[in-house]
Amino acid sequence: MLAAMSTAPVPSSSQAAAVFRDRGDACPGALRLHPADDGALARVRIPGGVLRVDQASALGRAARELGDGELHLTSRGNVQMRGLHADCGGELAERLSAAGLLPSWRHERVRNVVASPLSGLDGHGFADVRPWLPALDELICASETAAGLSGRFLFALDDGRGDVAGLGADVTVRATPDGDAWLRIGESDRVALVSAEDAPATAVLAAEVFLESSQGRAWRVAELGEAADDLMGEVLARLPQGRAAVAPSWPVGVPPRPGVVENPDGGTGLSVLAPLGRITAAEWTQLTAAASSEARLTPWRGVVLPTVPADRLAALSTTGLITDSASPWLGVGACTGRPGCAKSRTDVRTDAAAALAPGGGLPAYFSGCERRCGRPRGDHVDVVATEAGGYRISVVRDGRPAPATTIDDPPQLATALAAARTDDTDD
Repeated sequence: MLAAMSTAPVPSSSQAAAVFRDRGDACPGALRLHPADDGALARVRIPGGVLRVDQASALGRAARELGDGELHLTSRGNVQMRGLHADCGGELAERLSAAGLLPSWRHERVRNVVASPLSGLDGHGFADVRPWLPALDELICASETAAGLSGRFLFALDDGRGDVAGLGADVTVRATPDGDAWLRIGESDRVALVSAEDAPATAVLAAEVFLESSQGRAWRVAELGEAADDLMGEVLARLPQGRAAVAPSWPVGVPPRPGVVENPDGGTGLSVLAPLGRITAAEWTQLTAAASSEARLTPWRGVVLPTVPADRLAALSTTGLITDSASPWLGVGACTGRPGCAKSRTDVRTDAAAALAPGGGLPAYFSGCERRCGRPRGDHVDVVATEAGGYRISVVRDGRPAPATTIDDPPQLATALAAARTDDTDD
């Protein structure tokens, strides 16, 4: 275990940080509601996306009775409720606390954890990372230091398949083939090899080292620039056990496809996606009714239901959820847009729906302004609304956008988007 860790302060790095923050993080939470054009917004952190059925039901009731009735899935497997009354904060907090969704009010915005949603279900991966989830959450909530993390700081628990390891987390723990775990900080080329038992505590240690090193002036590891390379050395210096290693290959795995999830024991689960991440009250009710014990929200705005008969998929398909991998909605995302967001130039969700076309290809993300809230990591098609009323379309590969094409004629948008999603130009 990690009882003998050093608590000496982290030496100041000689390398300048790439970004210094001179203001507090205003990221919304369940206790800090964010005012929007369609009412107040609450973001409820769901570590690993795992919800018991009773918790899912409590969220649905809160959305119906306090907000606009819909639940919005985020790119971190969390849930947003919109259209809330400005004075409902106290009641919402009481409801979430009663459901076990607010184990620590001081830590509620920093419980950002993604985990491989199919871990332990489909026979892939090197280990079932689900036991790490409650351990990590408890350690985060028990750390006074961790309460100072930004609401944007992200932990990832990957079972070895590489799905969430490619999401750009600040601290990534990945199962190894021989039963241990690699810990990586940001995009560092160095990793720490630790026992599976020590993995959650080492992840929290890495977050604490980041906070001490950044002195609260950076929200994400990437903002430290080259100084981030020093963090792993300090983590290793504090570990009673654990050793440095060269980072292994970190292939990016694929997210769960919609449809039936086959289990090695012959059982099944279900995987569905929410169009643009939005789930209506009726769809959420159907999902919770179909779930046997829990629902797993994914960073790709989907829901995995473990241990559910395959024949339940047909009923879910009638609700509007994506249950077929041939759906034109697959891979298409969008920010909130108008009328919910005052900064958006247009109703991007309506425009995205009108531009749907079969064929798939690269993910496509519609943004109402240059902030590009919620855009995916990795290769994708960037679709940004212009002030003139059209869209700029650009293919992004390896983080580099190609020259953009501006489309001012709405009927041409679907054609241009389909061409961009199937772009195979080698830059």
